[in-house]
Amino acid sequence: MTNENTNKNNHTLVIYQKYLDLIYYTNDLCKKYPKSEKPALATETKSSLYSGLRNLMYAYKEYNKKNKLEYLNNMDVELNLQKVFIRLAYKYQYITKQNYETWSGKIADICNMLGGWIKSCLTR
Repeated sequence: MTNENTNKNNHTLVIYQKYLDLIYYTNDLCKKYPKSEKPALATETKSSLYSGLRNLMYAYKEYNKKNKLEYLNNMDVELNLQKVFIRLAYKYQYITKQNYETWSGKIADICNMLGGWIKSCLTR
C-alpha cells in the first residue's frame, strides 16, 4: 500500500469513527425529546444523520472524482441540516446548553475534516 493510500485510509477511518460517535451521541440526545417530538424532529434528525453516513460510505468507495465530490457535497448538506436540527432542539429546550455545545463541536470537527477531504479531491 502506498503512503497516499495509507493517509487516505487513516483520514477516512478517523472521519468515519467521528461520524459514528456523532450518531451515538445524537441517538442518546434524541431520547430526551418529548414524546410529541419523537416522530417529527427526532426522526428527521436521525434520518439526516444516516443519510450522511450513507454518503460517507459511498464517497469512500467511489473512484470517480466527480461522483466522489457529489457524495461529499451531499454529506455536507446533511451536516448543515444537523446544525439546524440541533438549534431547534436547543431553542425548544429539548437539550441543555452543554449538550448543544458538545453536539455542535462534534459536527464542526466532522465538517472540518470533510472540508479537507473535498479540498483534496479538488486539487488532485
